[in-house]
Amino acid sequence: MKLTNKIGVIVDSFGIGVREGLKKAKEVGAQGVQIYAIAGEMDPANLDAAQRKELKAYIDSLGLEISALCGDLGGHGFQDVDANPAKVEKSKRILDLAQDLGTNIVTTHIGVVPHDKNGSVFAAMHAACEELSQYATNMGGFFAIETGPETAVHLKSFLDTLSSRGVSVNFDPANQVMVTGDDPVQGVYTLKDYIVHTHVKDGIRYKEVDPREIYGSLGYAPMDHGKIAEMVRSGEVFREVPLGEGKVDFVNYFKALQDIGYTGYLTIEREVGDQPEVDIRKAVDFINAFK
Repeated sequence: MKLTNKIGVIVDSFGIGVREGLKKAKEVGAQGVQIYAIAGEMDPANLDAAQRKELKAYIDSLGLEISALCGDLGGHGFQDVDANPAKVEKSKRILDLAQDLGTNIVTTHIGVVPHDKNGSVFAAMHAACEELSQYATNMGGFFAIETGPETAVHLKSFLDTLSSRGVSVNFDPANQVMVTGDDPVQGVYTLKDYIVHTHVKDGIRYKEVDPREIYGSLGYAPMDHGKIAEMVRSGEVFREVPLGEGKVDFVNYFKALQDIGYTGYLTIEREVGDQPEVDIRKAVDFINAFK
């Protein structure tokens, strides 16, 4: 197996701001970057046409391209029907910004997909995702749901109910290992028709808990929530670790991506740790070892 995919880095993982993060991404050997575009200087409302053009020119000058923008708006995703109109509208504006900056992918979390397809939460999520899916398809783009809150089979069952693939998948193998205990290798084959972007991250799961404890869910408040939340914070439930030190089978994960014909980015995400740059450099070396 010989990987040919480009390597991306989430700029925000460096914790040094967008411009400095872009330079650092180039320095560590990435070809592309993913950037959070939900607030501050990257909020679409804070970037006019001239500023977007200037930022794209700056990214181009570094020899980089954007693999995706991150448009995760939090708050249980799209489970709250009253909050959805504003969230859907902002999501559209983030996709517009993505197009202006040279990518057609926005990654997001939509909330934990419920098993009850007749409930109000499922209906709210479906309506929001259907609207976003049509908007994305009409402009040749994608809203890519990050894996983790549910198994690959369950996520596919939700995606299959939408009228287009404008809502697709950002595949994160570590989230599956850490939260649901799902097999990310099989998950790639299950979601093969929907994967448009990937994260490269590793992790270990220590205890089985309801994914709603990790991500939250509208109307879900178990009696022992505080105890489990503290276990999550302390790392008793799962732990993100540097690439190669966790339970993701990267040999077969990368092979699965090749098998389904995925040619997009492998974007490094490092959400924890005191030395993100060190870990990201090691991650770049780790991926390059497969090339």
